Amino acid sequence: MRYDCLIVDDERLLADSTAEYFNLFGVKTAVVYSGSQCRDFFKEDTTDVLLLDINLGDSSGLELCKGLREKTKIPILFISARTSEDDMILSLHIGGDDHIPKPYSLGVLLAKVQAVLKRCGQASGTGYTDGRLRVDLDARQVFVQGEAVKLTPLEFRLLSYLIENKERVVSKQELFEEVWRDRFTGDGTLNVHIRKIREAIERRPGRPEYIVTVWGEGYKFVGGER
Repeated sequence: MRYDCLIVDDERLLADSTAEYFNLFGVKTAVVYSGSQCRDFFKEDTTDVLLLDINLGDSSGLELCKGLREKTKIPILFISARTSEDDMILSLHIGGDDHIPKPYSLGVLLAKVQAVLKRCGQASGTGYTDGRLRVDLDARQVFVQGEAVKLTPLEFRLLSYLIENKERVVSKQELFEEVWRDRFTGDGTLNVHIRKIREAIERRPGRPEYIVTVWGEGYKFVGGER
């Protein structure tokens, strides 16, 4: 069976009430309470978005995310009471698309999930190539010197949007609204994703040639051959 959202959380009451709320608003949601149950879920069912707690009873959500990223590219949003900057950065680095602190607002969380569902599967434009970097927006693939580069779905959408607006400064607010499709994403999340893209495509991530920061304004994709 196909679901819009799967919640993996060992806080049963919270998980059940969140799923009930989502289902009331037409977001078809399933719930499991452990890492093993999550793995069993994917043997027979599918989902478009995963809400994943970091602290699970039988395993770590971080380790579960690593394993899932080897098999699926679906958006993974971490929900956790662990709210330190280190935890947020770690969850994004291992393949998470967002980190949402507990306790969360059901309305805000629903808006985030609906925004992710809305942008899933959106087609992009033509692409970019300069002899070193090639980005195929239709096939959703990135190559550096002929070698395939792995980006998360959100990282690819972020890179695609910057490429589609090449040579134009794109504000952070515009990226929140057009890539994340919500107004609840913070600068820290955006900065982590920009850094990960730079690490994947730049010769020297500390001195980027493709994605440059325009201080006080936003980011601009300028191309590497300058």
